[in-house]
Amino acid sequence: MEQTTSPNTPRYDDQIARMFLSATVLWGIVGMLVGVIIALQLAWWPANLGLPYATFGRLRPLHTNAVIFAFAGNAVFAGVYYSTQRLCKVRMFSDALSWIHFWGWQLIIVSAAITLPLGLTQGKEYAELIWPIDLAIAVVWVAFAVNFFGTLVTRKTKHLYVALWFYMATVITMTVLHVVNNLAIPASLTRSYPIYSGLTDALVQWWYGHNAVGFLLTTPFLGLMYYFLPKAAERPVFSYRLSIIHFWALVFLYIWAGPHHLLYSALPDWAQTLGMVFSLMLIAPSWGGMLNGLLTLKGAWDRVRTDPVLKFLAVGITFYGMSTFEGPMMSIRAVNSLSHYTDWTIAHVHGGALGWVGFTTFAMCYYMVPRLWNRPLHSMKLAELHFWLGTIGILLYIVSMWTAGVTQGLMWRAYNEDGTQLLYPNFLDTVTQLIPLYWVRVVGGLMYLVSVCIMAWNFIKTANAPAPSSAPVEA
Repeated sequence: MEQTTSPNTPRYDDQIARMFLSATVLWGIVGMLVGVIIALQLAWWPANLGLPYATFGRLRPLHTNAVIFAFAGNAVFAGVYYSTQRLCKVRMFSDALSWIHFWGWQLIIVSAAITLPLGLTQGKEYAELIWPIDLAIAVVWVAFAVNFFGTLVTRKTKHLYVALWFYMATVITMTVLHVVNNLAIPASLTRSYPIYSGLTDALVQWWYGHNAVGFLLTTPFLGLMYYFLPKAAERPVFSYRLSIIHFWALVFLYIWAGPHHLLYSALPDWAQTLGMVFSLMLIAPSWGGMLNGLLTLKGAWDRVRTDPVLKFLAVGITFYGMSTFEGPMMSIRAVNSLSHYTDWTIAHVHGGALGWVGFTTFAMCYYMVPRLWNRPLHSMKLAELHFWLGTIGILLYIVSMWTAGVTQGLMWRAYNEDGTQLLYPNFLDTVTQLIPLYWVRVVGGLMYLVSVCIMAWNFIKTANAPAPSSAPVEA
């Protein structure tokens, strides 16, 4: 079904947006289910089932890859394909490239779901996949890039709206990050050796790791925010000039912040300090974007109570502000000495992933589904239930992990009165202390998972409802 709003509107390819949106919901449930399973394993060890394929070490990279590249990745593609056509007033450059992109990306996800539980991995955070899959990612990403930039070239509009700039930053920077970090010499079909060694490999990895968060989980979602928030609020962006400043400051500063992952390591002090300083500077553009988003709701706050799109966006943008303040604070050496290697980092990551990325994705989905399927949302009450279950689930998760992280950090550095002996020399002392908090995390994660399942059911009922006889829902 191709949707038009007037005789002069181009015939957009909405089928590709529908497919990516459906994949977003499906892989979101899978990724979060695996997350709940590994959270349960940390709280109750028999959940490992005694199987090598089901252990935490095998399932944890499966969880992160599923949430980042399957759930968030498909969400980005759904939003980009939907909004780019409308911002450029033209159909995507190539239908064939769109479908190569879709099916290629899904095959990559399935390949990851097979290889990671088998223990086939490079052992790099967010870059665990073996070299043949890395090559496939590069090919599929190039197909996406050609399709996206081809659409920009053939656009019918003169102005490039700021959302498109955020998309461009994602496409270009993720290409460079993926290629440079995965340069390796194959030794067999499943093994390879990175061309870097030692500390250089660690620095390149965290240059990639931090910026993968920046340019896959931040810049494209900011682009989606700048498109869907004004649409849903029916108001212009609070300050378009601020959005441009936000873009250029963010993309310039973000790329230098990776070394803060290697504080107190063998990395030269000047490089560690560079990462810390640029991380602190990131607060300014990040909060500028957050305030720009929240102030766009000025005059529309009364609708936040009833509109699920605005409700999820308002909370998602707030989480963006919280995460982009907390991250720079954790890059300060004194704070990092307490937080590093603790569950505080887990709380920080999930505040961004579940709060900012997750809620922005849900807002986008609630906006797109009625328009893509040309039907009113099945149940506003289910959307309300989704919101509150998800919000409470996030809070239970991050508050329990904040508490666990600070507890770990303080116990690890606790000495007796004369400072000659650790008070808790046995690692199990901290583990057993945290078990109750791990159970709280399980409950919070389970609530979030259930909320996503409710959303999926709501969307299925919406898509399968009888087609209305009235005019299409306007895009």
